[in-house]
Amino acid sequence: MIETLLSALGSLLAVEHLFFMLIGVSVGLVIGVIPGLGGIAGLSLLIPFLYGMDEISALAMLIGLVAVIPTSDTFSSVLMGIPGSSASQATVLDGFPLARNGQAARALSAAFISSMFGGVFGAIVLTGFVVIARPLILSFGSAELFMLALFGLSMVAVLAGKSLAKGLAACCVGLIIGSIGGAPATGEFRMIFGSDYLYDGIPLVIVGLGFFAIPEIADLLRRNAAIAQGNALGAGWFQGLRDWWANVWLSIRCSGFGCIIGAIPGLGGSVVDWIAYGHAVQTVKKDPQFGKGDIRGVIAPESANNAMQGGALLPTMLFGIPGSGAMAVFLGGMVLLGIEPGPSMVGTDLNITYSIIWSLALANIFGAGICLLLALPISKLTQIPFQKLAPFMIVLICFAAFQATRSLADLVALVGLGVLGVLMKRFGWPRPALLIGYVLAPQAETYFYQALQFNGWAFLGRPGVIALGLMTLASVWFGLRNRVDESAPTAGSDQQIHKLTDKASRLPQLAFGAGITAIFLLAAEDSLNHGFLAQVFPLSVALIGLVMSAILLPQLWFSKAGHHAHCDNELTGDHVGQDGMGNLWGGLAWITGLVAMTALVGFYLALLVFFPVFLRVRAQTGWLATVIMTAAAAGFVLLLAWALSLNFPSGVLQDFADLPWPLR
Repeated sequence: MIETLLSALGSLLAVEHLFFMLIGVSVGLVIGVIPGLGGIAGLSLLIPFLYGMDEISALAMLIGLVAVIPTSDTFSSVLMGIPGSSASQATVLDGFPLARNGQAARALSAAFISSMFGGVFGAIVLTGFVVIARPLILSFGSAELFMLALFGLSMVAVLAGKSLAKGLAACCVGLIIGSIGGAPATGEFRMIFGSDYLYDGIPLVIVGLGFFAIPEIADLLRRNAAIAQGNALGAGWFQGLRDWWANVWLSIRCSGFGCIIGAIPGLGGSVVDWIAYGHAVQTVKKDPQFGKGDIRGVIAPESANNAMQGGALLPTMLFGIPGSGAMAVFLGGMVLLGIEPGPSMVGTDLNITYSIIWSLALANIFGAGICLLLALPISKLTQIPFQKLAPFMIVLICFAAFQATRSLADLVALVGLGVLGVLMKRFGWPRPALLIGYVLAPQAETYFYQALQFNGWAFLGRPGVIALGLMTLASVWFGLRNRVDESAPTAGSDQQIHKLTDKASRLPQLAFGAGITAIFLLAAEDSLNHGFLAQVFPLSVALIGLVMSAILLPQLWFSKAGHHAHCDNELTGDHVGQDGMGNLWGGLAWITGLVAMTALVGFYLALLVFFPVFLRVRAQTGWLATVIMTAAAAGFVLLLAWALSLNFPSGVLQDFADLPWPLR
């Protein structure tokens, strides 16, 4: 055993190994900063370069990339309010408010030190448990995995905001969106409405960008100001380090959650950050400000999502079962190098296993160190007038969204969900609750069907199911006591708040609630056209949603002003009464214009037109600055597409003219 450990340590400290690890870390930093790409795109980029490489060095490069993406994706989550990947969704809730309060450097540094700790913690746990983890992982059957999905859904109680009915209804909308496409049990296609695009469902990238990126862009554009309020960047990264140390036990607990959930195939990074965030809300008692800029809301998910990578390596290496989408590509890289996952990874290839584990810890340290050095200068982006940053973000978001299925329908879906996201933010419907429902819908339905098929209703009596059920009930109990409202709180003068007593002013809220009710009715009607196994899940969700609507709609019409169901940020938001504010739909109109232009002339030509028009008309930038910024954006997108072998969306023009790349 000692000889195996020394062999792994020697491979880890070899100069060639460290060099290739740094290459992976560097690529991961770039990929993570760009919203919507994530680990799958980055790993796919590196796979072709593995041919002929030494297996330890090749794995070091892949691990370097895997380890650092959950760290670097924090930049866009904190600075722009846009989830960099599925692993940084919860970070937005408190990281972005901190940036808007002039504390971007503090939030980033706390996130990076938490990420580094989580990654190292995950590697340490892996080192100790890699041999004994096999029976533990095998003990989780479909019934336990279904209960874990329910445990994830229990976080809705934390994120329901002021109105529990709105929170549950929003979660039901997410579950319905997540049910679009083939039914796991029968393969019947649900809620496709004659659209080929919906056969595989709506991708996570589109849902995340539509519900979080688009509303934030629309909101920031109307303000004509920088993201941060004031000129101070806060106390900088030293304050973030002190924040982490003051909450080190929270970081340890959330890292433990990350390891455990990451080791269970099928859940992974899409839910672990929400569970960690919910745990922080449920356990923190000292002056909680969650949803408004609480640093503990950054530390908890960032500790968990990096530790999750260590946990996800367990089933990948021991069973050949990828714990996440990125791990599926990593598994392909292992096979390409001739490394067979399975029992040999804790036998004859144990030295390779330990090399991978320790590379994970080292890559997290390298990545966090680089990000800490960049935190303060990059946080200064929050001081730039947003109207000058907006075209870069709009172009990048549309480009990233298109890579989901490489169909123009990706951009149409992005705009459609963006409209829904803007309205949800306006009327105080919790978008994180919707996102949790969307993420967990496939797992919850699949594992429920399998549990019934294998065990019948007797699965409810399994010890693991009972234990997880009790945890879920406890989570709901504590969540209802400590709810987070991610929408803007009702503010303004008494006269503004009094507007909510006027029946006419309630019509927009009521109309939106009726629109959500129509979604439930449509889902229920569609589900009745399918067999029992395909209809039971979406029909049950739709009926729960209709019950919530039956509670909510009378509250919106009959209740007095100040009731928790009421929220209309157009009447009582912090922008009311301020000069120079744009229209709520202005930002969305610009995004829609870029998508429409893309449909006509293709993305790259649309970019070359969109950028100067936006900068001249909306940002009122001078001609020289407009030319320079347009050239920079066009060059960056071109380099990105070439390096990652990504396609540009084409339009009607490309159907009739044979144009050279990148215009085709």
